[in-house]
Amino acid sequence: MNRINQLFSTNPRNLLSIYFCAGCPTLDGTAEVIRSLERNGVNMIEIGIPFSDPMADGVVIQDAATKALRNGMSLRLLFSQLEEIRRDVQIPLILMGYLNPIMQFGFEAFCQRCVECGIDGVIIPDLPFRDYEMTYKAIADRYDLRIIMLITPETSLERVREIDAHTDGFIYMVSSAAITGAQKDFNAAKQAYFKRIEELGLRNPRMVGFGISNRQTFDAACAHASGAIIGSRFVTLLNEANGGADQAIQTLKQAIYASI
Repeated sequence: MNRINQLFSTNPRNLLSIYFCAGCPTLDGTAEVIRSLERNGVNMIEIGIPFSDPMADGVVIQDAATKALRNGMSLRLLFSQLEEIRRDVQIPLILMGYLNPIMQFGFEAFCQRCVECGIDGVIIPDLPFRDYEMTYKAIADRYDLRIIMLITPETSLERVREIDAHTDGFIYMVSSAAITGAQKDFNAAKQAYFKRIEELGLRNPRMVGFGISNRQTFDAACAHASGAIIGSRFVTLLNEANGGADQAIQTLKQAIYASI
């Protein structure tokens, strides 16, 4: 069974997924960040593929991508850094990146390298759903890779149901139509959106991302989904800790599990 499906079948609630950008703050730190996150109880990891024009990302992740590219990170180098990761890491690993670098690598070659490195799924924010269905789904299925699609408050319920019917793993619920970045809380409209999607009774579990950084936002996400994805806040803490992932994730966990 794909590790993503296994995770949701055994731990269906209050899951914590962490995003970081490969190659930032240091070129060679990717594997150690992954090991540290698993060691500190993270349930799933999204490894960002740096790109020069990350249109869905706010300034924190844009800056991380720029630094990673300046450090010399590339998709080919990232795969080489991940070749031995499955010797001591068991949790699901997802690559998150934009279509351009993946297409330059070659989509099927990309899928093959994912499997060789033990990658379980891929998030491609700028991959249109129709293109996924017509061109990419069959290839990804052949390699047992989960292509995770994003929905927003503006996604029609018809499209949400269609995505649910034709994908596997989980659905990435973007908390708002805005770019990534930490928020202090989720307003009533956003929480109503979480509840509206929950009441659809979808086949796939859901994870909420964008804007989660503290106990309030984490709890609001977990109230209507399987868990939360945290990126910008962790990337900030990782930079502040000079790449010390243990310190960064412990500080983050103190914030999201702290008493209110």
